[in-house]
Amino acid sequence: MAIDKQTLTTVLVDRIEIIQRLPLIEREIVFEELLPTIITGVRRCGKSYLLYQKMNELVKKGHEWNEFIYINFEDERLISFDVNDFNLLLEAYYSISKKDPILFLDEIQNITGWQKFARRMADEKRIIFITGSNSKMLSNEMEMTLGGRYISAQIYPYAFKEYLKAKNFTWSVKTLFSTKRKTDIIQYFDDYLEYGGFPELANIVNKRDYLSSIYNKIFLGDIIMRHGVSNIIALEVMMKKIAETLRHPISFSRLSNIVTSVGISVGKSTIIQYLEYAKESQLIFSINNFASKLVDKVTTPKYYFVDTGLLNLFVLDAKSALLENLIAINLLKKYGRDDVYYYQDNIEVDFYLPRNSLLIQSCYSLADIKTKDREINALIKLSKHVEVHEMMIITYDEETMINVDNLLIKVIPAWKWLLMENIER
Repeated sequence: MAIDKQTLTTVLVDRIEIIQRLPLIEREIVFEELLPTIITGVRRCGKSYLLYQKMNELVKKGHEWNEFIYINFEDERLISFDVNDFNLLLEAYYSISKKDPILFLDEIQNITGWQKFARRMADEKRIIFITGSNSKMLSNEMEMTLGGRYISAQIYPYAFKEYLKAKNFTWSVKTLFSTKRKTDIIQYFDDYLEYGGFPELANIVNKRDYLSSIYNKIFLGDIIMRHGVSNIIALEVMMKKIAETLRHPISFSRLSNIVTSVGISVGKSTIIQYLEYAKESQLIFSINNFASKLVDKVTTPKYYFVDTGLLNLFVLDAKSALLENLIAINLLKKYGRDDVYYYQDNIEVDFYLPRNSLLIQSCYSLADIKTKDREINALIKLSKHVEVHEMMIITYDEETMINVDNLLIKVIPAWKWLLMENIER
């Protein structure tokens, strides 16, 4: 049944009234105010609340609530909405307001062909903010479709600073070093490392059930239903094996062999396709080996989950994996996808950032002397082959400076690295 203007009008009014009453925890994310913007991120990472935050910012600057069109295309009242209804949406808005609208279109990937409307709005110099859960919305192909008219940004679940803010925990550089403050921060960090940073999770008691519901929504909705996946068991096994081998590179062929070894016949091309689906849904991401040839770079990456809470659904007592995953997420957020690699070529270093001349090892604890020597030696060896300005080992809670042949290696706890990095740089 086709959607009608009255339904759209009701949705518009209802949502704006609700948004005005919602409490907000402002995030440290800034977007250009007057440029059309596409925001992508995994489900439930806070994209909608960023739109609410932007509305509140605009109201503080003199705009009025009746200037906003906000639509979430996962609203069940819009189940029959299609690309031809965008004009009807504008008509519904003009029936209640005569102002030029500022558009906030949430989870727009649910509407096939939305790009044409988005391009027209940009051509008409409308202020428009769009969110979606599909990474293809940031692709070069999409930029060509939209004619370069939009700026794009990817967001993630809460950073540790934002998580502390959501827990109403205040801190400063001066108070960080007190024993009481450190103890409190480590308690919060333990929860953050284990359960991740999905915003709604900060104040939910049954965290694992909530994480399972997010994963199932991504797995069933964004991957299986959207792409018509028929071999669901193969996909399930593949995701489990990615989690279990997270700290190590894994090739398409090896993944295919692993899945096949448990009695599920699946070809390499299907595995490649399933991996792309998982990456499109922003459930996982990959980093490549800087030392590899081009083909190996693409075919033997290391995979990480977009949030440690999702990884923790698959692994038991795997704090080293959770720590490395957390570091990978934060490096990606800070430096972008194009400058984060691992290095493996007779030398194994977890993260190499060539543009920033930065080497990082992830090591939960350096208490074991063999482990400590291995991590240090890898950094020293690689520093003789590439330009390096900084080397560090990120641990759970160990801190020191190591000097080897006048080469300094900073050992820093992950919680302090997450809180202090932007302050120090």
